[in-house]
Order: sequence, then structure tokens, then C-alpha cells
Amino acid sequence: MFSSVGLFKQIECPEEAHCILPNCIFAHTCFSQKPVANKELADPAASNHSSDENQASSVGPRKRRRLDSHDRSHHPRDLEPSAGKPLPAAAALPVTALRSISPPPLRRSKKHKERPDSRHSIKTTNAAEPNGVSQPTAVTLNPRMLPNPPATHAVRMQLIKMLYDHMSRLNEEIKQGHDPSKAVLELSKEELILAALGEEETVAKDNPAVYANIIKLRIVKLKKMRVAEWKQERSKQIIKQAPITAPIEPKTLPKIINTGLKPNQETAILPRLLAKQNGLAKHGYVPKAPSTEEVDQARQGVEAAHGWEQCDRCKTRFQVFPGRKEDGALTSGGHCTYHPTKPRRPMPNDKADKVSKEPIFACCNENVGTSSGCTSASSHVFKVLDPKRLALIMPFENTPANTLITSENTAVCFDCEMGYTTVGLELIRLTATSWPSEDELIDVLVRPLGEILDFNSRFSGVWPKDFANASPYNNNAINISATSEDGELASPILPIVDSPMAARALLFSHLSPSTPLIGHALDNDLNASRIIHPSIIDT
Repeated sequence: MFSSVGLFKQIECPEEAHCILPNCIFAHTCFSQKPVANKELADPAASNHSSDENQASSVGPRKRRRLDSHDRSHHPRDLEPSAGKPLPAAAALPVTALRSISPPPLRRSKKHKERPDSRHSIKTTNAAEPNGVSQPTAVTLNPRMLPNPPATHAVRMQLIKMLYDHMSRLNEEIKQGHDPSKAVLELSKEELILAALGEEETVAKDNPAVYANIIKLRIVKLKKMRVAEWKQERSKQIIKQAPITAPIEPKTLPKIINTGLKPNQETAILPRLLAKQNGLAKHGYVPKAPSTEEVDQARQGVEAAHGWEQCDRCKTRFQVFPGRKEDGALTSGGHCTYHPTKPRRPMPNDKADKVSKEPIFACCNENVGTSSGCTSASSHVFKVLDPKRLALIMPFENTPANTLITSENTAVCFDCEMGYTTVGLELIRLTATSWPSEDELIDVLVRPLGEILDFNSRFSGVWPKDFANASPYNNNAINISATSEDGELASPILPIVDSPMAARALLFSHLSPSTPLIGHALDNDLNASRIIHPSIIDT
């Protein structure tokens, strides 16, 4: 057999233009070299287009022209007719080479890609913004982002929506009242949304463990709240935002109470006012010193506790380190957040107000359960109430007989101030005056047995600077009064005694078992100074 490759390239294809083979072994050059009419020469593109349409309509799908080695050697630009040289027949161009070429599309900037009618386009300016200054983003009820949210986004959004709905109801009732004087209490829609978001965020940050309970209590309160209560709450919020400085009222002298009795007549009725000793123990008094066995039992309990106590303010468990820890800390647990006052129920506005009001804290007017505290302290503190443990820290003593007390027509008014230390609530100031002459007997600061955690200055009136400026106690010394910058008389510079036992000995020098001891809530003062006195008048 012989090879058939290239043997029939010089022979015209029998099928001529109707050949549909992609790789025909015959030649097809004669069909592309046929003379064309003058019309076709005048418009070759039109003639080629018409011939292509005729072939496509008659034959069907047009086949792709196969290029042989002779055709591949010629480039279209080499086949362009030169001046005076006609185009050779064998170098006829294909139809596609004569078609017009469209230019590449222009690259358009991003701003042209956004069509004016796009549904997702963002309008940057409007008629009210000629300079193109964008307006603030509208406020929505979307919860604010927190590092550790206490609930899922859906739950938080639902609770915020409920807060907003109840606030809106109360706000609309204020608007319907048409009272011009209450217009300042009204809130806009944005302010209502911000109020709901702020209240939810505060609870989420401060009380994440009981977040849901606090928010639900707040929602129930708003649901039951009347317009009068809402107005009061709004007034308090406005006062907090813009506090008004009240004028300083001039100091007035204390009111003098005149009983109409002579001093000897007043002291004559004192025996009738003495408290009976029977039953005082159930009111916090210690009528009898604990025994040695009871004190030992208390010592064992303290050793077993390893310094763990419960905070007297926030009820948190913490540990006390008497004498300081290696790092200098006296307590564990960090800062203490608490309410300095006890909760109470507010008084009704009028007789018709029969709604049961929830208890609030007088220090900040917050409802119980909605706030963990309004005051922060550097450490937790504790108080000891058990007489056996009190005797372990400092033993109780009965008032001894005193032969120096000759007059039975006098009494002693007695008051103590206490501060928190590493052993509990201790005596830090002792004051005593005679009655009815009102002469000062004792007014000294007392150095406690433990390290001071908190002076409790809000109630005791004793500040760290008082201890820093105090001088050692001298029986003949006179308290020196200091003068403030505005010229007013400030608190005197008090002397200080070394221990509570020394302060108690000073008080015993003015007492005898039969001397009436007058005071308010004397159980606290007597327990702080560890005194057992048989003649007391508790106001």
C-alpha cells in the first residue's frame, strides 16, 4: 500500500462547494478563486456576507475552512494589495478577515456602575443637604454590642422592644394631658429608643448573671406604672442630668427644749426611766459576760473558718488577712459595690393611691433588685454580733464601783462611733457628756485592735485625716478647733488613745454602777466598748 497523505491535494474535490468533510483529502482552492461580479468587487464585505448567507441557507451549518501549508505561510497583512500589484488568486482572504473589528469596551469607573434606580444604592445627599453633609444614622432598637452579652441577640432585642413599648405608652399619656408645664417630661421617639437601649445596656453590664430577672421586673413595673409615677421618675432623671445647685441656707442654732423642770427635778425622774435588765439579751444587749468555755468555742470556730467572712454591705463571701498578706492585701474579693441605706417603701401620693409600691433605696431611689449598688468601697467589711466572739477579741467588763462619784444627781450621755477593721466593727471614737449640765467629759479617738478597712465616715464622721492629725491623749489637754478656708469653725483636732481598753477606762472614771447611762441604741455602743452597765436609759 502507498501513503495517501498529500497525493490528492492537486485534484479538485468531486463535491465541490457541497463538501462537508472537515479534513477533505481533495483540494478546494478553485472555489475560492472564482471571479466575482463587479458589484461584489465594489463591496466585498456585502458580497461575502450574502454568499455566506446563501451557503448557510442551502447547506446548513457552514464548515470551517482548513488551511494547508501554503495558506499558513501567508499572513493577512502580507496579503494586502500593494501599489500596482494585484492580489494573487491563491492568497484570497477568508470572510472573517474582511469583517469590521469593533473597539474594546471602555473601562467605566465605579461611580458609573451604580444606577440611579438601583434598589441598594445609598443616597448621600438630599434637598436638605445642599453641601452633601450626611445626616446622622437613624436610631433603631438594635441591642448595643457587648464583649460578653448576657443573652442572645434575639432575646435582648425582644426585651428592649417591650421596654420601649411600655415607655412609649407612658410618654403618650403625658402628651395627651396637654399640660404645657409637663412638656419638658416628654420624650421624642429617638430619646425613647436611647432610654430603652441605655437601661438594657446598664443591666447587661452590671448584673449579667441576673440580667433576665432584672429586665423582666423592670418591664412589669413599667406595665403597672401610672402617669404620676412616670412623671416623678422623669423629673429625677432630669435632675440627675442637670443638677440644680440649691442655695446654701444659713446655719441655725439647735432648738432648745425647755421641760419647765429644774435640774434636780429632771434627775429625780431618771430612776423611773431605767431599763429593766430582764429580757435585754433578746434586744442585742450583753447582760452577762460569756464564760471561758464559750470563748474557747468561739476561738475554735474562728480558726476553722480560716478568715472567711460575709460582707456586711453586699453579702459577698471574702477572706480576711489580719497582719496583711504577702502582697500587702488585707482582704480578698476586690471592690465592694453596695447601697449605704436600707430599702423602704415609698409613701403614697394621696389617699386614693392604693397601688402597692415596691421598696426602694433611699440613697439612690432605685428599686430593690434593679441595681447592685450605688456606692463603691475599696474592700469588703464584716461585723461580729456573737457575744462569745466579741469577748474573744476583747473581754467584757462590768462597771466597777467608783468612790470618786459622789453626786447622784447627774447622769452621763454616751455615744460611740465605729469603723470596720480586720477583726470586725470596732470602736474608733468615744464621746461622753454630763447631764443635765451638758459639760463635756470625754471626746477622744480610739486606735482599734485590727487594721482599719473602712472608717465608715458616712455615719461615723471620722476621716483618715482625723487620725493623721490626732495627738496622744493628755488628761489636761484641751481640744483645739481648726478653722476652714472660708473662715468657718471646722471639726476640732481630737486626741487619740492607744486602745479600746484605754477609752473604756476613761469612761469608767466617770461612772459608777448606779450612774444612769443615757444614749440611743445603747446596745451597739456598749458592745463596741465591751461594757456591761446595770443602769441604762435607751432613748
